[in-house]
Amino acid sequence: MSSTASLETPTATASQLTQRRPGVGAVYGVELGKLVRQTKVRVISLVMIAAPWVFILLVLHQDRLPLETLYGRYLKTTGFATPMVVLVVAAQWLLPLIASFISGDMFSSDDNHGTYKTILTRSVARGSVFWGKVLAALSATVVLVLAIGASALLAGLVCVGGQDFISVGGTLVSPGAAFADVAVSWLSVLPGVLGFAALALCVSILTRNSVLGVVVPVVVGLVCQMYMFLNAWDTVRHLMLNWTMTAWRGLLDDPSYTEPLVRGVLVSIVYIALFVTVGYLVFRRRDVKEG
Repeated sequence: MSSTASLETPTATASQLTQRRPGVGAVYGVELGKLVRQTKVRVISLVMIAAPWVFILLVLHQDRLPLETLYGRYLKTTGFATPMVVLVVAAQWLLPLIASFISGDMFSSDDNHGTYKTILTRSVARGSVFWGKVLAALSATVVLVLAIGASALLAGLVCVGGQDFISVGGTLVSPGAAFADVAVSWLSVLPGVLGFAALALCVSILTRNSVLGVVVPVVVGLVCQMYMFLNAWDTVRHLMLNWTMTAWRGLLDDPSYTEPLVRGVLVSIVYIALFVTVGYLVFRRRDVKEG
């Protein structure tokens, strides 16, 4: 009787230990904490959030306006123009950089420090590590992008005021509707930004190099943006992540149209699924005993 009990005890203990292994939630919390504690992330985030305030203050102290930029002529007329001008510029150059900056070394940093061998062989399942890191990178990217948008809106309202807004179609919009337009516009760029973040994660896994994880998505974004500036083939442009981040213009037109946004969301989902799948397959088969 006692021998039977002694044989069952190790089995129960092993089962309990297996169930207590940290999961996706634990990895997610740890990775978010690592991002928040990084000095470079704090500095870049503060600079990005403060930039709209510096921008609108400089504009208010100048006689000339950036008339070549959409909504640039209204920067001194209504505060709602500030977040829209910031969005136009950010969607062209900054948002891919933000996405790659957050996600570009999410996996390669552990490769460089050789910590996977300890993490994967002793405490956490490989799938939990992967999905925890992916969710942390994507959610941090979303938070930073929305924080920049909120900062730009607040800067415009404080420095200029909440006057009526002029839509893309030239229609005068009340402050309440203008707030909704700004919010929807910033939310609409998130699928494209997450596509660049997924690309950065994939490059980080494939190359095990933090520099390439940051640089490659930025270069891809620049090349695509340059291609869009040319009289390029529309079919190709519509399949680019950069193009999906301009779909908000149709929502603010009069009459509004949603086809570019729907198409852009679908294109972004395909890119995200592709990059995450490739990254997962490579990470799942990776030999970490040597790292």
